[in-house]
Amino acid sequence: MYSARDSAGRKIFSIQRNSRSLYMTRIKMEVVDNYLLTGATGFLGSHIMAGLLKRNQRLVIFGRSLGGLSLRERIRKILNWFAIAHLEELLEFYETDFMQNRLGLCDSEYDHLCSRGLVIIHCASDTSFAEKNRGKVIRSNVESLDEILKFASGSKAAWFHFISTAFAAGIDSAECPEKPVNSATFTNVYEESKATAEKIIAESCAGHEVPYTLIRPSIVYGDSVTGRSLKFNALYVPVRSAQAIRDIYLEDIRKNNGKKASECMVHLDEAGNLYLPMKIYIPDKGKINLIPVDYFAKTVFSIIEKPVHGSIYHITSNYPENMERLTTYTQKLLNITGIKVVIGRPGPDEARNPPEELFDHLIRPYLPYISDKRSFTRENTDRATSGDHPPDLNYEIFQRCMEFAIRADWGKKLFLPD
Repeated sequence: MYSARDSAGRKIFSIQRNSRSLYMTRIKMEVVDNYLLTGATGFLGSHIMAGLLKRNQRLVIFGRSLGGLSLRERIRKILNWFAIAHLEELLEFYETDFMQNRLGLCDSEYDHLCSRGLVIIHCASDTSFAEKNRGKVIRSNVESLDEILKFASGSKAAWFHFISTAFAAGIDSAECPEKPVNSATFTNVYEESKATAEKIIAESCAGHEVPYTLIRPSIVYGDSVTGRSLKFNALYVPVRSAQAIRDIYLEDIRKNNGKKASECMVHLDEAGNLYLPMKIYIPDKGKINLIPVDYFAKTVFSIIEKPVHGSIYHITSNYPENMERLTTYTQKLLNITGIKVVIGRPGPDEARNPPEELFDHLIRPYLPYISDKRSFTRENTDRATSGDHPPDLNYEIFQRCMEFAIRADWGKKLFLPD
């Protein structure tokens, strides 16, 4: 048996092991004084930070300067975006380097932080899918774990919560339970790195008696209520690609009498919509597992408020979207017609027209996720949230999110007033 205690030495739970499993007995829990968050400048981490601050929780931020901005300056921009600049006083900033001994901190800072028994939420990661970036992704997501885990064990962290991905489950099985990864095959280096990280974290935390959870979201898009987002990948990429192609041909029609457009049978119809004859080939009749970031954040808080040691939580949708529906939404949003989704691959003699070739190129990294056959169980998450599920991605939510993305010019105007 071992116990976890808070920074004041008060027992917050005890864990007992029998021959088959771990059992946790919870002691009455008071409000946590301090969390430690990594990845606070990222999409998911920033929403965790904002939510905790709105709950009046104090936060230690581990991060780095970038682009001539200090960590504090980077966070301040995000606080302004969330309209919570007045809560900066609840934050402590530490410029860290996870590849350096003792996280690059001086001894006094490191020892002081170790004495506080913080709840660690490790959200920092490199989300690149590209194989050419393998070395960088492995360094960021796997090799960098050594020092943060040393800190967790040395400080007897109250908890270690790891933000992973549902897709760490790999592709060896279509059924993905809330259990340790049992796959040797992955879609890309990002999935592989997260699976490796989960194993390292579980082994380290168990070996050093640090209670932990593994939290696995699927694809996260913007806020379902406001449409706002800090990142425009995944769901946004096919829409942005279609908009770019549409604008190329509208410009050609306006300035060149549609010379290029006519070569591809592109034209404006009587209703003023752009007819864009495009076949989108996807390899399988799969689904796209999507959740909005407000649901992600709310679910994370439900989990970390009543965590269960060693548990894995899928933050996923039981009713994933399909490409046909999202294509219909996209055509309606952009005043386009003529796009068709086709299951399979182009025939050997089928020539792809220029818009199709461009679209294929732009969405290629995301193809496995827009025709995904994997399904994710979520019994642990349902218990933590009392069965709360993400909202259906209806057209109103889709429109709200995409119109914000377009106003933000897909991130270029993100920190300007709406």
